[in-house]
Amino acid sequence: MADWKLQTYQNTEMTIESTNDNNSTNPAITYSECYAQPFLLFNESNLETMKRMPDSFVDLVVTSPPYDNLRTYNGYSFDFESVAKELFRIMKQGSIIVWVVGDATVNGSEIGSSFKQALYFKEIGFNLHDTMIWHKPNAMPNVDKSRYCQSFEYMFVFSKGKPKTTNLRMIPTKNAGKVIKRTTLQTQNCNKANRVDKTNDKRIDFNVYTLNVGGKKEAEHPAIFPEQLANDHIITWSNEWDIVYDPFAGSGTTGKMAILNKRKCIMSEISSEYCEIIRKRLEPIINAPSLF
Repeated sequence: MADWKLQTYQNTEMTIESTNDNNSTNPAITYSECYAQPFLLFNESNLETMKRMPDSFVDLVVTSPPYDNLRTYNGYSFDFESVAKELFRIMKQGSIIVWVVGDATVNGSEIGSSFKQALYFKEIGFNLHDTMIWHKPNAMPNVDKSRYCQSFEYMFVFSKGKPKTTNLRMIPTKNAGKVIKRTTLQTQNCNKANRVDKTNDKRIDFNVYTLNVGGKKEAEHPAIFPEQLANDHIITWSNEWDIVYDPFAGSGTTGKMAILNKRKCIMSEISSEYCEIIRKRLEPIINAPSLF
């Protein structure tokens, strides 16, 4: 994994907006509001939050929606197609969505809803920029002994047009720092019989993240993805002060890593219980003394 140093900045107040009253008179979310504070959390359906956002508003989405019967979120479900269409509207040109999802197995057959969702995102105008894998080395053993242990989830990376930000992870090359003597044939265009070069010390990383599953005790939530996963995607696909949105906030991992990396963050979470988890988890970070 890339060895990035996380950064924090100071804010003196965290507000959870409760708008579950379905009041259509709620004001729109504006650029000035988002930039007045680093964090906005809305206790409501993400469709309610997004309908108040202007077009071409968000730079990056990093999220993991409830899928199949593998995750339960206090009984809540969501309208996937409506969410996907609203995401297309609010995303800026060149923006990225990282959609972390897997498939349940029912009656011996994988449902395949992850592929259906990926194809629908393409159908409505997104590019499938990359199909990445989150490998979970500490995955739970299978109950079904006729199958290999399921140890990964997809991380579909969708772009609205050509990605505007690609701060790709770099890793050391096999021959980093070594000296190579090139033959006459290899260097004839340079008229040097024994040109000596140093190899590049880094190259672009693979599109597979190997990260342990986060524990439920860590955030009192049944399905949290690793902080490093959110951190790396936030750094890769956005820049400081960009707007990051998580429509399925859960325990607030995306919000936490967005704040630590000096991004603005908006989150939607329909469960008031999970909003309270987010508040407890993020308030110490938001109210901490600045490192700068």
